[in-house]
Amino acid sequence: MRRTAPLAALCGVAALAAGCSSTPPSSFYTLSRTAPAAAAPAAVASQLAIVVGPVSIPAIVDQPQMVVTTGPNQISIDEFHRWASPLAGDISRVVTQNLVTMLGTPRVSQFQQALNAPFDYRVAIEVQAFVSELGEAATLDAAWIVRRSKDGKTVSGRTDLREPASEKGYDALVAAHSRALARMSQDIATAVQAFERTP
Repeated sequence: MRRTAPLAALCGVAALAAGCSSTPPSSFYTLSRTAPAAAAPAAVASQLAIVVGPVSIPAIVDQPQMVVTTGPNQISIDEFHRWASPLAGDISRVVTQNLVTMLGTPRVSQFQQALNAPFDYRVAIEVQAFVSELGEAATLDAAWIVRRSKDGKTVSGRTDLREPASEKGYDALVAAHSRALARMSQDIATAVQAFERTP
């Protein structure tokens, strides 16, 4: 009888180890540069220097795990589907890449990399909603400010949209977020171009 308890405990540990070994591996995602169909690259090469950042995001999505909305007042934090890098930095990277194409200038850099380098415009972005509905859509609500360095003038705008996801999986959801960021990037690029036409 005395040997039964240790044997049962040993079996329990073995079962637990077997359960752990069957845990599925995590998948990691990054946002991607993409241009909306209506947005063509700038026709003339430019030497405008633009700094993107800081970029802030809601605390609820400021974590490695993807946060998925499952109901009007409910979310799910998915341990096995994660962002490959901090989300705010990934948003900054993608907007930077989009603006290079949309404004025709290679001199677009992220706030963290620019240090004290001179710039013509700075873009600050405050993401107020970054909502993921698996198999449905990606929602982006962001306020942004473009500041011209030579005179300190600013223009502010807001991009609020819901981008449908074409399929059910996480890849389609991340692609929808990327398209939403491209549309915000186009709004920002349009504001910079308007500034350039203004003395």
